[in-house]
Amino acid sequence: MGRIVVGVGEMGVSNRAGDRLITHSLGSCLGIAIHDPLALVGGLLHIMLPDSTLNPQMADRYPCMFANTGLCNLFNTVRDLGARRQRLKVVLVGGARVIAGKNSFHIGERNYRAVRRILWRNNILVSAEEVGGTAARTMDLNMADGEVTVLINAERTKKL
Repeated sequence: MGRIVVGVGEMGVSNRAGDRLITHSLGSCLGIAIHDPLALVGGLLHIMLPDSTLNPQMADRYPCMFANTGLCNLFNTVRDLGARRQRLKVVLVGGARVIAGKNSFHIGERNYRAVRRILWRNNILVSAEEVGGTAARTMDLNMADGEVTVLINAERTKKL
Protein backbone atom coordinates (compact mmCIF):
# COMPACT_ATOMS: atom_id res chain seq x y z
CA MET A 1 0.00 0.00 0.00
CA GLY A 2 1.50 3.32 -1.09
CA ARG A 3 0.96 6.71 0.45
CA ILE A 4 1.18 9.64 -1.94
CA VAL A 5 1.42 13.03 -0.24
CA VAL A 6 0.16 15.93 -2.36
CA GLY A 7 1.69 19.25 -1.40
CA VAL A 8 0.23 22.73 -1.69
CA GLY A 9 -0.18 23.59 -5.37
CA GLU A 10 0.43 19.99 -6.42
CA MET A 11 -1.47 17.04 -7.87
CA GLY A 12 -1.21 13.30 -7.32
CA VAL A 13 -2.83 10.52 -9.33
CA SER A 14 -2.95 6.75 -9.08
CA ASN A 15 -4.36 3.65 -10.70
CA ARG A 16 -3.32 1.28 -7.90
CA ALA A 17 -6.02 0.09 -5.49
CA GLY A 18 -3.54 -0.06 -2.60
CA ASP A 19 -2.65 3.63 -2.75
CA ARG A 20 -3.88 6.48 -0.58
CA LEU A 21 -3.55 10.09 -1.70
CA ILE A 22 -3.38 12.62 1.11
CA THR A 23 -3.08 16.40 1.38
CA HIS A 24 -2.66 18.55 4.46
CA SER A 25 -3.27 22.19 5.41
CA LEU A 26 -6.47 22.88 3.52
CA GLY A 27 -7.36 26.26 4.95
CA SER A 28 -8.36 28.69 2.22
CA CYS A 29 -6.91 26.21 -0.27
CA LEU A 30 -9.27 23.71 -1.84
CA GLY A 31 -8.67 19.99 -2.23
CA ILE A 32 -10.37 18.22 -5.12
CA ALA A 33 -10.50 14.42 -5.08
CA ILE A 34 -11.79 12.50 -8.08
CA HIS A 35 -12.23 8.74 -8.41
CA ASP A 36 -13.53 6.39 -11.10
CA PRO A 37 -14.69 3.24 -9.25
CA LEU A 38 -14.74 1.07 -12.37
CA ALA A 39 -11.28 1.98 -13.68
CA LEU A 40 -9.87 2.36 -10.14
CA VAL A 41 -8.24 5.60 -11.21
CA GLY A 42 -8.24 8.78 -9.21
CA GLY A 43 -6.43 11.90 -8.26
CA LEU A 44 -6.10 14.63 -5.71
CA LEU A 45 -5.42 18.31 -6.39
CA HIS A 46 -4.49 21.00 -3.84
CA ILE A 47 -5.18 24.45 -5.33
CA MET A 48 -4.21 27.76 -3.76
CA LEU A 49 -5.82 30.36 -6.02
CA PRO A 50 -8.91 30.57 -8.25
CA ASP A 51 -7.51 31.79 -11.56
CA SER A 52 -4.18 31.54 -13.35
CA THR A 53 -4.60 35.01 -14.87
CA LEU A 54 -3.65 36.35 -11.42
CA ASN A 55 -0.06 35.33 -12.19
CA PRO A 56 0.54 33.79 -15.66
CA GLN A 57 4.26 33.26 -15.06
CA MET A 58 3.58 31.32 -11.88
CA ALA A 59 0.84 29.35 -13.64
CA ASP A 60 3.30 28.29 -16.33
CA ARG A 61 5.68 26.93 -13.69
CA TYR A 62 3.07 25.60 -11.24
CA PRO A 63 -0.25 25.01 -13.02
CA CYS A 64 -1.71 23.01 -10.13
CA MET A 65 -1.67 26.08 -7.89
CA PHE A 66 -4.70 27.47 -9.75
CA ALA A 67 -8.25 26.15 -10.11
CA ASN A 68 -8.55 26.54 -13.87
CA THR A 69 -5.19 25.09 -14.90
CA GLY A 70 -5.01 22.55 -12.07
CA LEU A 71 -8.43 21.04 -12.78
CA CYS A 72 -7.56 20.75 -16.46
CA ASN A 73 -4.35 18.86 -15.59
CA LEU A 74 -6.13 16.61 -13.10
CA PHE A 75 -8.96 15.59 -15.42
CA ASN A 76 -6.68 15.07 -18.41
CA THR A 77 -4.26 12.94 -16.41
CA VAL A 78 -6.90 10.60 -14.95
CA ARG A 79 -8.55 10.35 -18.38
CA ASP A 80 -5.23 9.21 -19.83
CA LEU A 81 -5.14 6.50 -17.14
CA GLY A 82 -8.60 5.22 -18.14
CA ALA A 83 -11.05 7.22 -16.02
CA ARG A 84 -14.31 8.35 -17.62
CA ARG A 85 -15.92 11.66 -16.68
CA GLN A 86 -19.45 10.23 -16.34
CA ARG A 87 -18.28 7.75 -13.67
CA LEU A 88 -16.27 10.15 -11.53
CA LYS A 89 -16.99 10.77 -7.89
CA VAL A 90 -15.88 14.32 -7.08
CA VAL A 91 -15.27 15.53 -3.52
CA LEU A 92 -14.34 19.09 -2.48
CA VAL A 93 -12.67 19.92 0.85
CA GLY A 94 -11.35 23.20 2.27
CA GLY A 95 -12.13 26.72 1.12
CA ALA A 96 -12.22 28.06 4.68
CA ARG A 97 -11.96 31.66 5.77
CA VAL A 98 -8.73 31.60 7.71
CA ILE A 99 -8.24 35.38 7.79
CA ALA A 100 -11.19 37.30 9.19
CA GLY A 101 -11.95 40.95 8.87
CA LYS A 102 -12.82 43.52 6.28
CA ASN A 103 -9.37 43.33 4.64
CA SER A 104 -9.51 39.60 3.90
CA PHE A 105 -9.59 38.58 0.26
CA HIS A 106 -12.03 35.69 0.78
CA ILE A 107 -9.66 33.36 -1.09
CA GLY A 108 -11.36 30.23 0.25
CA GLU A 109 -14.76 31.31 -1.04
CA ARG A 110 -13.27 32.43 -4.35
CA ASN A 111 -11.46 29.09 -4.77
CA TYR A 112 -14.68 27.20 -4.07
CA ARG A 113 -16.75 29.30 -6.50
CA ALA A 114 -14.12 28.97 -9.23
CA VAL A 115 -14.00 25.18 -8.92
CA ARG A 116 -17.79 24.82 -8.81
CA ARG A 117 -18.12 27.06 -11.89
CA ILE A 118 -15.57 25.02 -13.87
CA LEU A 119 -17.22 21.74 -12.89
CA TRP A 120 -20.69 23.09 -13.73
CA ARG A 121 -19.54 24.27 -17.17
CA ASN A 122 -18.24 20.77 -17.84
CA ASN A 123 -21.38 19.00 -16.57
CA ILE A 124 -19.55 17.38 -13.67
CA LEU A 125 -21.48 16.94 -10.44
CA VAL A 126 -19.98 17.16 -6.96
CA SER A 127 -20.67 14.02 -4.94
CA ALA A 128 -19.77 15.43 -1.51
CA GLU A 129 -18.09 18.41 0.09
CA GLU A 130 -16.74 19.66 3.40
CA VAL A 131 -16.08 23.36 2.75
CA GLY A 132 -16.20 26.80 4.31
CA GLY A 133 -16.06 27.72 7.95
CA THR A 134 -12.76 28.45 9.64
CA ALA A 135 -11.33 24.97 10.20
CA ALA A 136 -8.13 23.62 8.67
CA ARG A 137 -8.56 20.20 7.07
CA THR A 138 -6.61 17.20 5.85
CA MET A 139 -8.10 14.91 3.21
CA ASP A 140 -7.26 11.33 2.33
CA LEU A 141 -8.47 9.50 -0.80
CA ASN A 142 -8.52 5.70 -0.61
CA MET A 143 -7.96 4.42 -4.15
CA ALA A 144 -9.51 1.01 -3.40
CA ASP A 145 -13.02 2.36 -2.86
CA GLY A 146 -12.89 6.11 -3.51
CA GLU A 147 -13.73 6.96 0.08
CA VAL A 148 -12.49 10.35 1.25
CA THR A 149 -11.67 10.84 4.91
CA VAL A 150 -11.46 14.40 6.24
CA LEU A 151 -9.60 15.31 9.41
CA ILE A 152 -10.90 18.62 10.77
CA ASN A 153 -8.60 20.72 12.99
CA ALA A 154 -6.52 17.58 13.61
CA GLU A 155 -9.21 16.11 15.86
CA ARG A 156 -12.51 15.13 14.22
CA THR A 157 -12.87 12.87 11.18
CA LYS A 158 -15.61 12.71 8.60
CA LYS A 159 -16.14 10.17 5.82
CA LEU A 160 -17.36 11.45 2.43
